[in-house]
Amino acid sequence: MGTRILTRSDVASLLSAADCLAAVEGGFRAQGLGQAPPSGALGHHVAGGAFHLKAASMVTDRPWFAAKVNGNFFGNPAAGLPRIQGALMLCDAEFGTPLAVMDSIEITILRTAAATAVAAKYLSRDDAHTVTIVGCGLQGRAHVRALAGVREIRAFRLYDSDPSAAVRLADELGDAIGAAMEPVTDLRVAARDSDIVVTCTPSRTAFIGVENIKPGTFVAGVGADSDEKQELDPQLLASGLVVTDSTAQCAAFGDLRYAIAAGLMTATDVHAELAAIVAGTAINPRDSGRTIIFDSTGTAIQDVASAAVVYRRAVERGVGTTVNLAG
Repeated sequence: MGTRILTRSDVASLLSAADCLAAVEGGFRAQGLGQAPPSGALGHHVAGGAFHLKAASMVTDRPWFAAKVNGNFFGNPAAGLPRIQGALMLCDAEFGTPLAVMDSIEITILRTAAATAVAAKYLSRDDAHTVTIVGCGLQGRAHVRALAGVREIRAFRLYDSDPSAAVRLADELGDAIGAAMEPVTDLRVAARDSDIVVTCTPSRTAFIGVENIKPGTFVAGVGADSDEKQELDPQLLASGLVVTDSTAQCAAFGDLRYAIAAGLMTATDVHAELAAIVAGTAINPRDSGRTIIFDSTGTAIQDVASAAVVYRRAVERGVGTTVNLAG
């Protein structure tokens, strides 16, 4: 049968934002119901950047295992390279057979935004109509599309440290989304007047605090996915209800890490993991009237669920190149 090799363009042709959202939601539900073991993560720093390995298994139509290795190098854009790049290996979890090796960039972009959208679907108010997106790069684009798929968004406020990036995003997606796309230069005003606030930046210092968020807002901190990044002020987490994608990961290298280090929270103060909310095994705090913070560090259950969709479609459509790795 061989191992299927899939490029980034192959993955993009096989996985839509809507399909990824459904896959990620299913992965979280399976994990919340105890049908998938906890994901694993490992970080390794090198000069100029770091490598992150995430692995998980789950059973759907067959047993699957995926391990993804991403390099995260902040200086890459200046050299004309993606800041994040890597590969994902998908295996049959019954026999250990390598089924596919695929570029990880597209899956990482789509599954990250899909996780935020799943969290917003369950945790943001039903009448949430305004969104502030902080960071208008690839993740900003993916988040606009994903959030538009779970809420009737009337306006996206777009903020970036480079104002031209916000303008480009508004121009690119304005006609496609069916919502007002508003580049903004005053983040404090935009966030305070929004129902949903999403941060997806490489920031190393917090820039969203309690004073920027009105009660009842859903806040998703997406950018702090390694121990040198931070977006949300620890007081914001301590004052709201925190839901994580993985409490262990968030306590190690998410925004939660800083709230714990400041003595404002412990891991036991986390309301629940998203998987438990999706599965219905934890109380959903959506109607509590309090600010809800989703600390997203990215979990391998998102990767394996998405990669399984990509692989099935690749086989059905004959996409990719098949090689014998053991040959």
